[in-house]
Amino acid sequence: MHPHDLGDDRPAAPPATATASAPVSVPASVPASVPVSAPASGAPDAPSDTAAVTRTFDAPGLHGVTFHEVRAGSILERLPGARRAPLERVVNPYLGCSHACGYCFARTTRHRPGRGAAPDFDSQIVVKVNAAELLRRELAGPVPAGGHVALGTRTDCYQQAEAHYRLMPGILAALGERAVPFSVLTKGTLILRDLGLLRRAADAARVGVCVSVGSLDTGLWRALEPGTPPPAERLEACAALTAAGVPCGVLMAPVIPFLGDSPVVLRETVRAAAEAGAVSVTPLVLHLRPGVRERFTAWLSEHHPRLVPRYEALYAGGSYAPTWYQRRITGKVHELADEYGCGPRRREAGRPARGRATVA
Repeated sequence: MHPHDLGDDRPAAPPATATASAPVSVPASVPASVPVSAPASGAPDAPSDTAAVTRTFDAPGLHGVTFHEVRAGSILERLPGARRAPLERVVNPYLGCSHACGYCFARTTRHRPGRGAAPDFDSQIVVKVNAAELLRRELAGPVPAGGHVALGTRTDCYQQAEAHYRLMPGILAALGERAVPFSVLTKGTLILRDLGLLRRAADAARVGVCVSVGSLDTGLWRALEPGTPPPAERLEACAALTAAGVPCGVLMAPVIPFLGDSPVVLRETVRAAAEAGAVSVTPLVLHLRPGVRERFTAWLSEHHPRLVPRYEALYAGGSYAPTWYQRRITGKVHELADEYGCGPRRREAGRPARGRATVA
């Protein structure tokens, strides 16, 4: 998918409230004590296009995570020519994400861009309960040719809450019925639930599917991605998708400087992706926007203090690592991907025609 951005290490994580891969068990009805049609105390600011929060409760399967159900006023967002995100339209059925990745750039984009990282990004999740209904309505008119829809640019559509809310089946069905090209990137293995819908959509339009795996380091996974399935399980999902006729790529993201960028780590990650049947491997180096940068640096200072000066030097120019570093990582990963048969040369040799599944 549109490479959203995505990182890795060893012991404890930055503060997070979700538990790793915990199933969500939400009540079928709201207790009488829970307010209806009004935000609960501590609720995040509702997006400007949404109605009032209709239900708020704590999910027993995710301790400390609260879900705020809203009826949104619109679901298709347009991204006007952003250089690093050249997507025409995006759909975010959730705001916030219980995957709780410590480096996630979307922490700075929820609700009100430019206001710093949301401290409750992973503990206060807004659920657009009418997302599929809205999408059908908004796709009812003429569908512009040439563009595609990116699913989940500021959230993960297959985070734990999706097991209960089931927003994605309706969204995928709506896109497939209108033959709208789309892409989806996820760290969640729940995407396998929707294999049939993905296959049908891919028969009508170009569909891009990627799973995100920055490295196989389980220490980094536990520290920085505490609410996600283990990397090995994500690669198993990639294998299952490809075997079922929905070719899946791996977004190797984020590559974390000095912790997940050694030649050995890069090779083992690319090799594992190839063995899982990935049709592509695309690296993205960690980027640190204001707000997220401070959060990540605090974690680094506690667990890897010797790396702090190196990060300050590498990111002295801003949120992104310098071009020379990004080119070095990209070149090495593409070289390895070609070696293992899932690199750019393979994609260029077998670029599919319209209506077949491909990789974003």
